[in-house]
Amino acid sequence: MAQVMDYWLVLLLCLMAAPSCWSGCVEVESETEAVVGHEFKIRCISCKKRGETVAKTFTEWFFKGEGMERFDEILIYQWPRQHILDQRFEGRLKWNGSAHSEDLQDMSVVITNVTHEHQGEYMCRVNRTLTFDSHDYNTNVTKFIQVVVVDKANRDTASIVSEIMMYVLIVVLTIWLVVEMIYCYRKIAAAGEEAVLENASDYLAITSESKDNCLGVQAQE
Repeated sequence: MAQVMDYWLVLLLCLMAAPSCWSGCVEVESETEAVVGHEFKIRCISCKKRGETVAKTFTEWFFKGEGMERFDEILIYQWPRQHILDQRFEGRLKWNGSAHSEDLQDMSVVITNVTHEHQGEYMCRVNRTLTFDSHDYNTNVTKFIQVVVVDKANRDTASIVSEIMMYVLIVVLTIWLVVEMIYCYRKIAAAGEEAVLENASDYLAITSESKDNCLGVQAQE
């Protein structure tokens, strides 16, 4: 029973600590393979070195198609508005990054219906103004994402192995939980049987003592 209590205590502590972990910023690379007719997220994350620093950020997205020599600007996002600047992405490109704040760290976008015309190189330019007590400081970060468009999704070995490991972990944790429940049930059942036997012994002892007392009283009479 103590093991189960320790388990739930650890789980509770993890859940209490989780929000502080989730609130952090991690720069994750974007996927690069899009499938025709499907939605595709182009990820662009730029974390601040100090999370407590106040900042204002706006983002520009550019696209260079296959065989093209220069980038064309396709989107500007400055909270709370986005502006599509290229007809090829009108009605197809939407903001999917940080919301409800000027302090942007996730500048990702989504192409809602991919076509072969969307294959090429994308550039995400992050323009950030950090506000300090005595001055403002401007920084610029540029990231490049090469996107390949295919007719059918190709699963790589890493994703297959990851999915298998996820299912194996789920099965192992389920078995462990069942074993823990059986163990706890047996401990509780054993404790209950011991309590019943102890109560029965006490009852027999009291009954025997009462009987002896009655016989002693009759003998005296």
